[in-house]
Amino acid sequence: MDTGFDLRKHGGVDVFLRDCPTRAVLELIASKWTMLVLVALEDGRPMRFAELRRRLDGVTPKVLTQTLRALEREGLLTRTVFPTVPPRVEYQLTKLGQEAGGLVQSITDWSQANIAAFQAARKTFDERETQG
Repeated sequence: MDTGFDLRKHGGVDVFLRDCPTRAVLELIASKWTMLVLVALEDGRPMRFAELRRRLDGVTPKVLTQTLRALEREGLLTRTVFPTVPPRVEYQLTKLGQEAGGLVQSITDWSQANIAAFQAARKTFDERETQG
């Protein structure tokens, strides 16, 4: 399948190919909860699990745990366990995670700045669908 410019010829990767490892990263970053965790931690301040859960309204403990583990696995955040009773755990973005967080923050800002346009388009579409 021709996907256009093939970076593999130049020692890189080609995200358009199904076996490209970049796709796993894109799939993780594109997750709503991943994006929200990255934005929540983007200021560099470490947060505990309960803080993140309160900040991310609607996330379940299971989904938050899965998201944090995936981000840690990809090197986007660190999990620090403090030897206290009970143990205290903090999450903080790595340098790579801060870069991703900055990109996601830009998308978040853009989304918020354009929400009225999105809502108007959705309303127009829905009205057209109910009439047609």
